[in-house]
Amino acid sequence: QVQLVESGGGSVQAGESLRLSCEASGNTAKRYCMAWFRQESGKEREGVTAVYTHGGGTYYTDSAKGRFTISHDGAKATLYLQMDSLKPEDTAMYYCAAGNFVCGAGSWQRKSQYNYWGQGTQVTVSS
Repeated sequence: QVQLVESGGGSVQAGESLRLSCEASGNTAKRYCMAWFRQESGKEREGVTAVYTHGGGTYYTDSAKGRFTISHDGAKATLYLQMDSLKPEDTAMYYCAAGNFVCGAGSWQRKSQYNYWGQGTQVTVSS
């Protein structure tokens, strides 16, 4: 079992930055594909970016590429999402997720692959 707790959300102006954190507890010694998803009000939850906790590449959607950076600190069992050049369309609830699989280009965005989810942190970007 893994528990995930996100933090770092808030309200910012377009062009500003935020860093989200996701602290994991429980069985953090295992290997996971860890990801950030987001969900706008009334829309389906969608993947933003993912990374494997024990090496491997990172994955981004086109909208996140070049502006967002995912990283994982194994010693702290914490996942981060650095978001720069934020846009109003980035406004959403952001969720951290962990899955017992190796991240792949064809798998990381499938919500059903993830075993554990955090409660979410709200990001609001105004123009």
